Amino acid sequence: MSRNYHHGDLRNALIVAAAELIEEAGCPDFAISDAAKRAGVSAAAPYRHFKDRDDLLNAVADLCFIGLAENVLQTRDRHEMGTRECIIALGLTYLQYVSDRPAFYQLMWNEQEHLPDEHSDNASRPGFSIFLEAVQAWCERQHFSGVDALDLAVKMWALAHGLAVLNINGKLAVFLPEADVYDMLSSSAHTFLDGVERSHQQQ
Repeated sequence: MSRNYHHGDLRNALIVAAAELIEEAGCPDFAISDAAKRAGVSAAAPYRHFKDRDDLLNAVADLCFIGLAENVLQTRDRHEMGTRECIIALGLTYLQYVSDRPAFYQLMWNEQEHLPDEHSDNASRPGFSIFLEAVQAWCERQHFSGVDALDLAVKMWALAHGLAVLNINGKLAVFLPEADVYDMLSSSAHTFLDGVERSHQQQ
């Protein structure tokens, strides 16, 4: 029997149902009717809220990004802005969040709807915006002049992103079976920041 949903309840229920199906299967390979069945509604009901399956998948990806932002905020609030410890902690939070959700990783980063375009800004990705603020605060505390904090933030995010891909795909264990991906990110981040500091001390 169909459940009675009001306002946005059915839309949210379908998003949760889709997320559950993805987590159980380990991949986003499900029919929109499967999500409808999980939510307890007819196969036609989802189309009142989503134009197609891809639209529903984009909503699930949005939910993942919201969860990431919440985790990043919690980490930021536990560390002093302007310190490298804060920067590295935020990177580790990202790495752990996506590593714990391998079924959603490709969904978050491969959907065209979630790629930045010429009209987007960092506010559309609050998790990254917080990381950028931490890098900017560190640069200010170091009294760096003429430093492109966004450039530094993207390079460090690329480091975390790359390690996450290797970790999720099991490739890191192939090359470095004894490696700890979190230790690798922490040590690499320290090395990167040490290099930034030295380059500005020599100017």
